[in-house]
Amino acid sequence: MTRRTIRIVIALATISIVGLFATQLYWMDKAFDLREREFNDRVNIALRSVAQEIMLLAKDSSDVPPVRQLSSNYFVVSTNDTLHPFLLESLLDNEFRSRNLKTNFEYSIYDCFTDSMVYGGMVVLSEEPTLNTDKTTIPKWDGDSHYFGVYFPEKQSYLLSQMSIWLFSSSILLVVIIFFAYTLWVILKQKRLSEIKNDFINNMTHEFKTPISTISSSAELLKTGNLDSDAEKRARYYQMIADESNRLKLQVEKVLQMAQFEKSEIDLQLVECDLHALIKQAAGSVQFLLDARNGRIEFALEAKNHQLKVDELHFTNIIRNLLDNAIKYCNDDPRIKISTMDVSNGIEISVHDNGIGITPSEKKQVFEKFYRVPTGNVHNIKGFGLGLYYVKSLVEAHHGKVKVASTAEGSTFIITLPSLK
Repeated sequence: MTRRTIRIVIALATISIVGLFATQLYWMDKAFDLREREFNDRVNIALRSVAQEIMLLAKDSSDVPPVRQLSSNYFVVSTNDTLHPFLLESLLDNEFRSRNLKTNFEYSIYDCFTDSMVYGGMVVLSEEPTLNTDKTTIPKWDGDSHYFGVYFPEKQSYLLSQMSIWLFSSSILLVVIIFFAYTLWVILKQKRLSEIKNDFINNMTHEFKTPISTISSSAELLKTGNLDSDAEKRARYYQMIADESNRLKLQVEKVLQMAQFEKSEIDLQLVECDLHALIKQAAGSVQFLLDARNGRIEFALEAKNHQLKVDELHFTNIIRNLLDNAIKYCNDDPRIKISTMDVSNGIEISVHDNGIGITPSEKKQVFEKFYRVPTGNVHNIKGFGLGLYYVKSLVEAHHGKVKVASTAEGSTFIITLPSLK
């Protein structure tokens, strides 16, 4: 599947999901409005019935006063005389229960003679436990007669509780969206891994092809016997074969090391070693690469506590990988400095180079498997993108830490290893 096809599929799927989600929100809003209108209608009917019963008890033959809705959850009804609060509470309770309005409410009675709310109370009708039963200060209405007001503090939550099927369907849709996002992430990750894999295979082919071709050509030339009379040239070709064989050996070792990681846990053979000696040994193994680039290594091995328990083979490979990168990612003659110093309960090892440097965004990825620092339009730097992943994995296996500091003048890789008991 091409990159363009993936983009089209992702775009169409995203539009579909967004459209479905927008449709769900639209109908939920419509359903909520319908529930609210139904609630208001039932409250209006219940309050009119209460007002009518009050008038019958008072033998008032005037018209039933209208119910006024002052806000979404506040209703008032005018009366011709003051009311007994317990009578009003009883009438409201009966009417709301009969009309299945099982939500808590507060009521207040306004006395126009004293211009004050003479009573206010909370009536609990909900079957669910309420978190807040504190009385709310019901505002006065700018009327010039007696009235009582009813306030529903939990109206929103009550209406939402009546929409369980909509909430359930919205939850299902949310799960679908999360699953879609995860699937999309997996697809993009697999696509990236596929590209990395192809890049790795291409790089490995070139890495193996170059030394093999050089070895083959040199051996063929020596085989002809044309160089038997020129000892200097013959020695140079022999050295070329040896150098390329060593280079090929290093590349094979890297691939084998990664294969070992994929198969099982890292099995370290910890023995007490002189880290300074291992560092110099690793530096010696890349000397032929330095000679080819007119490079050199400076040592500042100042740590006194350099006898640590490490895996000798893996530790040597850690330093060699850092040195190999320092040589490859350098446009000038490589100048490398290896330093050690004592730190609390361990040792710190620094490998500084004068290479091309690493940008802040790339620093977060350099230790990922198969990642290689981009070099623009220059493609003369070969590799698998495994070296720093190997370094990080092995350092952490030794319970240590590795970090990188970089500027335009070069990079410094800092390894901290604890004194393992």
